[in-house]
Parts: sequence; C-alpha cells; structure tokens
Amino acid sequence: MPRSGTPRTEHGPFFADYRPREDEKTSEQRQMELRDQINKETKIKIGSENLLEALTSKNAKQAREQRTRVEAELGSSNRKIIELTSSLEEEIERSKRPKTPPRNRLSAIFQGSPMASPRKNDGSSQDEAAVADESESPTFILSEILQALENEGMQPDYYVERANRLVDLFKKYPSLKYDLAWPIFGLRVQTMLLSQSREVVAAGYRVTRHAITDRRSLQTIRRLNTDELVMLSLVKESKANIEREQALKFVRAFLDVKGGIYEISNTVLRTIVAIAEHHEDRLRNISTLTLLELLVRNPAQVVGAGGMASLTQALLDGNYPGSESLASAMLFLFDKPNDREYLKSCHELDAAFTVFTDPIAGHSSEEKLKASASVIIALLRSWSGLFMISHNGFAAIKGLLLSLAYPSLLARDLILDIVNAVLNIKAPSWSSSFLAGRRLTTYGRVANLTKEASAQSNPGSSDDIGEERILLNEHYTALLLAVLVQSGLTQALSKVVQEEEAESALRRKATLLHGEMLNMANRLLPQRFSANLQVLPMLLEGVGSKAANTSLSQTSMTYQIDSVSRTLHRSQAASTHTFDAITRPKQQSIGTSRGFDSTRQQADYDMDEIKFRAAVVDTQILNHANFLKWDWNLIEELVEGPLKNPKRLSEAMTGTKFLKRLLGFYRPFKYRFSDTLNTKLNQRYVRVGVSLMKTLLQSNEGIAYLWDSKFLRQLGECLSQLDRTSGFFADAPLFSNWRTSSTLTGGYFSLLGALSSDPRGLQMFERWHMINISYHIIDLRDRDDLVELFLGNMDFTLDSHLRVMLSKALTASNKHIRIFSTNLLRKYATQAPRTVNGLQSPSSVCEWAIRLLVTQLYDPEVEVSEVAVQILEESCRWMSHLEYVVRCRPQLDHLNNIGAPLLLRFLSTSLGYQYLDRLDYITQEMDDWFLGRNNTYVTLVEAMFTRGLSPSPEHKSRSNFNEPSPIQERPALPPHFYRELTRTKEGCDLLQDSGHFDKFATTIRDTWSEPEDVEVLMKLKGCLWAVGNIGSMELGASFLDDSDVVEWIVRIAERSQVATMRGTAFFVLGLISRSLHGMEIITEHGWVTATDYYGRSIGYCLPAKLGTLFSISFQPKPADSLGSRREKRETPPRPLDQEAIHARVLNLVTDIVNTVLTKKAATDLNGLKSRHPEAFTSIDLYRKVRDMLGRYNFHLPVRRFVLDLFSRSVIREVVLDEEDSEGESVMTERPVQATHPRPV
Repeated sequence: MPRSGTPRTEHGPFFADYRPREDEKTSEQRQMELRDQINKETKIKIGSENLLEALTSKNAKQAREQRTRVEAELGSSNRKIIELTSSLEEEIERSKRPKTPPRNRLSAIFQGSPMASPRKNDGSSQDEAAVADESESPTFILSEILQALENEGMQPDYYVERANRLVDLFKKYPSLKYDLAWPIFGLRVQTMLLSQSREVVAAGYRVTRHAITDRRSLQTIRRLNTDELVMLSLVKESKANIEREQALKFVRAFLDVKGGIYEISNTVLRTIVAIAEHHEDRLRNISTLTLLELLVRNPAQVVGAGGMASLTQALLDGNYPGSESLASAMLFLFDKPNDREYLKSCHELDAAFTVFTDPIAGHSSEEKLKASASVIIALLRSWSGLFMISHNGFAAIKGLLLSLAYPSLLARDLILDIVNAVLNIKAPSWSSSFLAGRRLTTYGRVANLTKEASAQSNPGSSDDIGEERILLNEHYTALLLAVLVQSGLTQALSKVVQEEEAESALRRKATLLHGEMLNMANRLLPQRFSANLQVLPMLLEGVGSKAANTSLSQTSMTYQIDSVSRTLHRSQAASTHTFDAITRPKQQSIGTSRGFDSTRQQADYDMDEIKFRAAVVDTQILNHANFLKWDWNLIEELVEGPLKNPKRLSEAMTGTKFLKRLLGFYRPFKYRFSDTLNTKLNQRYVRVGVSLMKTLLQSNEGIAYLWDSKFLRQLGECLSQLDRTSGFFADAPLFSNWRTSSTLTGGYFSLLGALSSDPRGLQMFERWHMINISYHIIDLRDRDDLVELFLGNMDFTLDSHLRVMLSKALTASNKHIRIFSTNLLRKYATQAPRTVNGLQSPSSVCEWAIRLLVTQLYDPEVEVSEVAVQILEESCRWMSHLEYVVRCRPQLDHLNNIGAPLLLRFLSTSLGYQYLDRLDYITQEMDDWFLGRNNTYVTLVEAMFTRGLSPSPEHKSRSNFNEPSPIQERPALPPHFYRELTRTKEGCDLLQDSGHFDKFATTIRDTWSEPEDVEVLMKLKGCLWAVGNIGSMELGASFLDDSDVVEWIVRIAERSQVATMRGTAFFVLGLISRSLHGMEIITEHGWVTATDYYGRSIGYCLPAKLGTLFSISFQPKPADSLGSRREKRETPPRPLDQEAIHARVLNLVTDIVNTVLTKKAATDLNGLKSRHPEAFTSIDLYRKVRDMLGRYNFHLPVRRFVLDLFSRSVIREVVLDEEDSEGESVMTERPVQATHPRPV
C-alpha cells in the first residue's frame, strides 16, 4: 500500500529502465533495503530502551505489564537486527563473488507491452527458445531479429518483443554492436520511430540507445534524423510518457560517450529547456538534471539554449529535490574568470536568501524554506559560494541574520540551524535536555563530563614531537565565524535571547548557539576579532537600568549563556578527541564506570560504620530478593567507595549478606544476570559487576572471598561448554550466539577482563582452567562474536597467556578477527612513554604491541597491513616510539602507497633519516614528489576538504540541536614529504642542495595570475602546498627569508581571480603561521594569527581586513561579444517569405511567443490550416518553423501546438527521403488536431 498523499506513478513496460522488478533487484538495492530495515529496528530498539529507562521511575507493580511488553519488543528487535546484519554480510559476500551469466539471455526487463495477450505454455516455450538461442551464433540471431522487424502490419507487441530480444543480445554480447550494418539497422530503427504506437516508438529509442558505442556511432544515428524525432516525442502530452521517457533517456545516453555532449543539437536542447520550465511536466526534474550536467561540461551550449533562466527559476521555486546540486553547478562556473562570464550577474544564488528576507513571499512554504536553507549551507561550505555572496559587504548574510527578527518560528529555527551547520557545531549530549527546559544541573551526565572525556581520550593524542593534527576545516570555520560575527551574528542572537515573546525552545537554542559561538571564537579567532565578543556588549547594556523587567531578563540570559559556556568548557575535551574516539576499539565500553569526584571518593572511603550499615539497608538487597527493587545507583557508590576500605569490606562479607547476595546475582546458574536483556539501562549491572571485581582484587580479604566463591567455578563450567574436548555439554549453552547478543551474558567477559588486569586474577583463571578453555575459544571458527567479546575485554598489560592468545588470533584467525585484534593493539602501542633518568622510552607493553604491529605489516591481506600502518603512524607521534619502530627495521616495499605515511614519519628523526637514506628511499621519493606527487597531493587535499565540509546523511536529516550528533572523523591534512623532510637538519641540508624550494618560489612568482590553464593551476597549487609545509616547520621557516615567496602568496590570496586558488593560498598562509618565524613574516604583510594562552600559534590566520580577501571582480562581457553563448530570450524576428501563406504562418508563429498575442495567433493558425491544408504539407515551411524552434525559446505547450499543425506524411517524407542541407534532420509526428495552448 502506498502512503497516503503520495501519488502513484503510472508505470509502463519501460519503467523497468528506471526501477528493476522485485525478482531482479541488484545486490546494491538489496543491501540498501537491508540497511534501511536495520536502521528501522535500531530506532525501535533505542525507543524501547528509553521507555524502559523511563519506566524505572514508576511503581514496579503498575509498570510490570508495560515493562514485559517493552522487553518483549526489545528482544524481538535485537533478534531481527542480528538476522538482518547476518543477511547483509551474506549479501555483501555474495556481491563480491564472480558472477556467471544467466542461462536465459532474455531479460525480464521490458518484456512485452500492456497490450500483450496471455500465452499458453509460455514458460516451456521460452526455455526451449533460450536453449536454442544459446547454441546459435549471435550474428545469426541479430540477422534473424532484424529480418523479423521487416514484417509490416503486425501488432505492436510483436515489434516490442523483438526489440527486447535485440537489447538483451546487445547486453549479452557488447562487442556485437560495433559490427552493426547501419544501413539495414538504421532503416529498422527509423521504421519503429515512425510507428503510430507509442510502445513501438519507445522500443525504438531503447534499441538505439543500447546500440551507441562512441561519438562516431552518435553521428551515424543523427544522420537517421533522430534529432527531429526526439524533439517531436518530447513535446507530446503526458499520456505518451512511455515514449517521452525513452526519448529523454536516449538523449542522456549522449552524456556517457566521450564528446557526446557536442552531438546534442540545439533543437533538442531547447526542447529539454522547455520541459524544465514547465512546472506540471512529469519529466521536469530529469530535464533539469540533464541541463545541470551539460552546464558543468559545456556551459556555452546551455547558456546559448536559454537554460540558465530555467535553472535559476528552479532554484528560486525550491521544488527541485536536488537544490544543492543546482547551487554546486553554478558555483563551478564561478570559480574561473572565463566560466564566470556565463553568469549574468553572479547574484543568481541570492534567490535562496530572498525566501528568508521576504516574510510575505517565502515564509508560507516549509519545503521552500528547507530547500533554500540547504542551498545557503552549500554556498557557505565552498570557496566559490563564499566569494559569490561577498558582494556589498556580505549583504546577503546580513539580511539573513536580520531575518531572525521576523515572527516566523520555522524560518528563525532554520536560520539557527544554518549557522550551526556551517560552523560545524556538534550538539553535546545534554543539548536535548537543555532545549526541553531543564536546568544544566539537573541531569547527572554534565557533572561527570570532565572525567568521561578524560576516560575517552587517547593518552597518545599529544606527543613530544610537538606536532598536532592540522585541520583545514577548522581554519575555514574560523573564517566563516569571522564573517558571521562581522555581519551581525552576535547582535542577532542577543536580540533573540532577550525577546520575551519568542518561544522558550528558540531562546534556549539561540542561547546554546551563543555559548558555542563564544567558545569557538575564543579557540579559533585571533584576539583582534574575538576580544570584544567575550564581554557580551548587547546583553550587558541594559543591566542596571531603571527598567527592572529588562534588566532582570538580560541578567537571566547572561547567566544562561555563562552556564552554557562553562558546561561546554567541561565537555570540550570529549569533542576534541573525535579521531581517537573513532579509531579506538570499543573493547571496554561495557566496563566503563561512572566518574566520581576525588573528594567524594575519599569521603565515601572513610564512611563510618553507622552510615555504612544504613546505606547497605537502603540498597534494599537485604530486604528484597528481586533485584529490580534494588537501588543500583547506591550499590555502585558503595562498591566504588566504602567497600574499598578493608574494614567495610570485611563487615559486608561477615556481618551481613550484602556481598553474598550481590555476588550471587552474577552467578550464571541463578539465571538472573545472564537472563537480563541487553539494554542501555541494564548496562548498569555490568558496570557494578566490573567495579565489584576491581574492588575485591584490592584487598586480601576480597581475593580470598572471590577465590572460594561459586561465581568463578560456575563461570568456568559454562565456558567449558564451548570446549568440545572438556566433556561438558548442554542443550542450551549459556554462551550461545543468541544469548550473548540479546542478554547480558556477554557481560561476563567484562568481569573476566577486570580480573585479567591483576596477577592474582590470572591465578584464578588458572585455578578454574579458564586459560585452557580460552585457547579453544580462540580456535572457534564459527563464533567470531565470542572471540571478539573475549579479546575485546581482556587486559593484555601483564605478560601472560593472554598475550599468546592475542598473537595467535593475529596470525591464525580469519581476516575479520585479524583486523579486530590488530585494532586492539592501538590502546597499548599509543601509550605515553615512561621517563627514566630524564630519558623517555616506551614501556614494555608498548614495545610488545609495536613488535606485533610490525609483524602484521606482512599479513597476506592488505586490509590488515593497512590497519597496522595506521596504528604505527599514531604511535610514532612520540619520539621514543618512533625510534623503537625504526629499530624494528620494518620493510614496507610490498605495501606501496599504503606504507608511505609511516615511512614519511621516519624522516622526523635523524635515526629514521639515516635508515631511509641507506635504503635510497629519500632521493627517489623527493624526485617523485617534485615531478608529480605534488599534483596528486593537491587532489587529495581538496577532496578531503570537500568531504570534511559535506554533512553526513544522518546529519542532514535532523536539526543540529535536536539530538546529539554522532562522532565523526575530522579529516586532517595528509602528511607531506617536504614537511617531514624539514624536521631534521639533514633533511634541510638535502632540500637546500636540491634547489627545489627556489624552483617552487619561482613557479609561484611567474604563474600566480594564471586564470584558466588547468595544468598550470594544478602545478601552482602543488608548489603552494610544498612551500606551506616547508614553512610550517621551525627549521624549514628559514627558507622563507631567502625569498619573497610569502609576499606572492599573500598576493594570490588577495588578488587571484580563481576562487579555489585564493582558498589554497589562505590555507598555505595558515600553515606558514604555525612556525614562529612564519608568523612574524605574515604579520608584516597585514595578517593576524590566532594563538593559545601561551602565545603560540595554532595555525589559523586571517587578514586584518576581511574585505581584502573577498575582493573578487566580476565584469561580464556585453551580450553581443558573447554571441551565441548568450541566451536568446528576445522575440524572433519577422521572417520574409515569398509565398504569402508561408509568410503569414511564420509571422503567426512569431506572434505566438508573445503572451498578449498567443490566443489570437493560435486561432489564426488553426484557421489557416482549415482553409489552406496544403500549406502544412510543405517540407520547406516545416524546415523554417523547425529552425525557429531551434533558435528561440518557446514554451512547451506552444511547441506542441506548432508541431501538431503538420501532417505525418511530411514527416515520413523528410525522414526517409530528404536530407537537410544544414546537417540537421527534419521530422514530424502523427497528425492530431491542434489545440490552443494556454497563455504563458
């Protein structure tokens, strides 16, 4: 059943070209459907977990039935997710297998028309035909089909079926179409295209489309007069959609052929433009897409056909679903000066802002607002867009921010979302609660943000090499923030915050955005731009005034912003380790315990006996056997606080049954913990269990209690069920696949992981034979989930059997487990070095991890080696780690480009330089970079920058502050050879001797103003990046003194006419500012640098006057100088014809373009046809009318009306017998009664 409100499209037999049938879906479509189902079930699972969490606050008896239903739904969702995930993995594996051709060569696509009559014994006859066809020669089959198409007077279904067979033949034997006899094949195509049946004509277009091979074949096809046939098909009414679709797909096939765009005639292109302008046409969107593709590849052709007006109108209407692609195509033209001429005023995209700035015209359409918002975001996320809207001091952005004063709630909310999106603001985890109206102190996660952030951060994220990840997107965000601030963002947000009549959620959203803006300004902007923002001038003006209400409101909002800023400061650490949070495996996500303040921990540790006993009673463990009635928050506090005191622990073990019942809850054979569903709320039981294991291991009494408990004995027996040699068997094993994924059974491995971090815990492993069992677990080939649970939760810090198991998994398991195990080494390989006698050296566990990673470099699977290279590269941020990796002498020749980043890291030290020099790596790599790798680096950086600014699909579908954004990797600047080379004195000497820097500077000086040559621009960008990377190092900055290259780079950033070239120079200046000497040089040229609290540059610089960066000139050439490239929107000239009737017809066709004369001209044309029908059988008149339609813009109804005036006999005579002297063919359509077109 289709959703209500969604119109069902009428599909013909050719709809299969747009969407395959259900039984013929491609692997990609099946994978997409499975992913959609997984996303749906995941949302149901999250909703069920949230509902269970809410039900915990209700009365247990009242919510029992509801909890049961929700838990059942949650279990069902977990099972479905497992099944769907398994199906998705199988489908992915199936898609990678080599495909065998189907036995039946007849495709189900395009099989017959709706007019086909049912056949008897159709299946058997098709099978026999298929077997027969398999044994015959494809050339013979082709001849047989073409001969069958010669028959005249057959039913349309006869020709459609033969055409389908012909298409299937071309698909099965692609080389067959290169040997076509076009005189015969072309005649068959012409006959089909001239048929009176729409299905036959559509089949003709489809056959011709599949016969295309190259540009020469397109020229051959055009000699069959297909241009005129396509024009006539496209102007037909909607009842001929089958024919129109295939005709348009035939034209789009020209785009897939090299040089094919130059074979699209102006007549066909203007017809496509007319369709794109017709709002009610079903093919409007696909026609607009066709114009967009042509605009990027051949803008002169589209502009000459009048397509820019239709594209601009589609952008203004907001009805085109790909509004961002519309904007991107126009931004592509803006980049270079010559392409910029095709834009009339460079203000075409200002229409997106008009929807917000004009409250009467735009605020009534929600779809239009959202489409315009996506266009604005696309504009601000590209250099061309930023320069395009910079005219008049960013008047468009100022108007957008001033629109926050309008009363439209949706428009104001979208404007705030636009600012959030372009500044790449990630919503914190507590944002939804804050927007709902709660105070920042009422939800517990905020209080623990600092501890959680430190727990999530990677200890190896900062290093003694003094190197930080260079984030180009942050530099660009700093520029956007400066532009928004100068355009009045602070004043606009302050007004929204102070507005008492505004919605509470809107004010809080503005408050949160204001706090984020202040935080980003303090972190990214130079003091010249950010100093005045921190004092909140707009909010503090009225404080202390006589107007009590105003003063109170402003004071309250100031307090809210201050509270948000402080909370953001506490949570900032969590957002600054995005990359580390992604690349680090989640092996300890289950066992992470809540953070407590050290003072609170000490107070809990020293709790007296009376308070402790009262707290034990309050946990309800002694009063109730039902664990759902226990106070688990209080239990967790007792386990992590008082029970660490040996006295309190002894009292809990001997004086009460608190510890016995608590540990008994985790015993496997009681089926309490192990039968609990695996939900977000129930993870607290795992946290308490992990804390309990760690607490018991801290004292001899706890170790003795755990040593003799039934918990470990039963757990060892359950693990033995996995060992086929142990003799223990069970019909329903505790660690079955379903139980480990749907219940908390997998949490037992987290508890064992806590024991594995202590030597006495490992002794307990050996006592209950868990070590032997673990070896057998690693050998399980059908339980990857169990192997991941075991390895992911173990602690390999101690030298034990666990390390041997991990080494075995790294080398003897399947590829998936090897990749997973390799990722586990990241935690240990990136640990901070230890300091002994003032010298730093990697710890023993770090050395062990690095040795294993070096071994993984020789894994037969490239994916495993790639992961090992990435981890080693992260580890090499520490100088001591880098030297140890070099001493391991890894060989990376077999990895080619995959190992290049690690080899570049070796250049950071003298030891690594000497090692690579002995391998003759440095000179070869330098030559490669100088001769071509610099250009490759440019492509890589620009792709990375674009990808970093593009939102994820999940992020595009929601507002910024409606829910927390997922952690996404922030792309960093890839390593550059010359940057790594200048880290050492030896590298600088080699660079000096090579003379490469002087050649880079000379190239920049000589070609800085080049506006068009693609190769020169690419080489110039490569030289800019090389100079910037050299100048970013303290040793390399000395090269800047010997030349004036920085002055030329500043000139490029402020004067180049290529937008992306200015952007490259902008980033390069940021790189140069990272070195102290480079910062001094760019300061002399009028640029300011953002610094930290210690005065060190963070690599973000801006011009002191932003206007100098955006002073791009635009001087369009006059219309007459552009000639045919300019759109011809004027009225066609009055033609002169010797025959009075022909002249009258041509004059009326000219008048019909005029909306005032349309109706009268149409009436006169119909009158002429009734009085002089012989005039409309003239080929000469038809050619002249055709030429007018190809040179000037006529709306689609007008085109249809004019072409319907001519009879079919003229068309057939022109197509089959006559040849146009101008090289363009002439065609008509089946005769229909001409009707008046609607005035346009």
